[in-house]
Amino acid sequence: MDSVAQAVAYAFSPPEQATLSISGTTDRFPVHRVYCVGRNYAAHAVEMGHDPDKEPPFFFQKNPDNLVPDATTFPYPKASEDVHHEIELLVALKSGGEDIPVENALDCVFGYGVSLDMTRRDLQGEMKKMGRPWEIGKAFEMSAPAGPIMPVSAVGHPDAGDIWLKINEELRQSGDLNQMIWKTPEMISILSTLFTLQPGDVILTGTPAGVGPVQRGDNLHGHVAGVGDLVVTVT
Repeated sequence: MDSVAQAVAYAFSPPEQATLSISGTTDRFPVHRVYCVGRNYAAHAVEMGHDPDKEPPFFFQKNPDNLVPDATTFPYPKASEDVHHEIELLVALKSGGEDIPVENALDCVFGYGVSLDMTRRDLQGEMKKMGRPWEIGKAFEMSAPAGPIMPVSAVGHPDAGDIWLKINEELRQSGDLNQMIWKTPEMISILSTLFTLQPGDVILTGTPAGVGPVQRGDNLHGHVAGVGDLVVTVT
């Protein structure tokens, strides 16, 4: 048998690897999976009609190519007329594994960023009523605009500080990272009991209260203290 590996022949050209930019370098962060944490701020859980004291953490996924690196626009999606903004801290992993202890979880983190978890709320609501998965409300094209990743060497591990979103300069969402019910090490540890985490995995860590609809033409300005800003226009 020929010891030289033969080139793989695909039926068609495979999709391009989903990536995010890394601040201060031309290197790219290759994205493996995107995990999202639901209702991770108590006030947001309440505004969505849930009791945060009675809920264990839960997760859903977006697709890697739902992330839009260095986004400046968000195209209003089809099949919805009730699209909501959710500003979030993004966690990017450089390593992973299974059953990661909380005290070791931050060793897996490459860096942090600012992202939006845009949501077709009307479609998500329909799925909730029928007890069905949320993908059509959450995992649509270009549903996660994201800024560059700030490496841990530059920003450390932010666990407190303002997180907010303005629409047309009017404050809509406001909170503090220290209000997260499940902190970053806990999220990583719990996820690793459910999945085998990998380098390139991304975690969107939940959103503070104040979510609401966007309109075509709106200017969205999101901010996470110590991490950066993300400004996009709804087109």
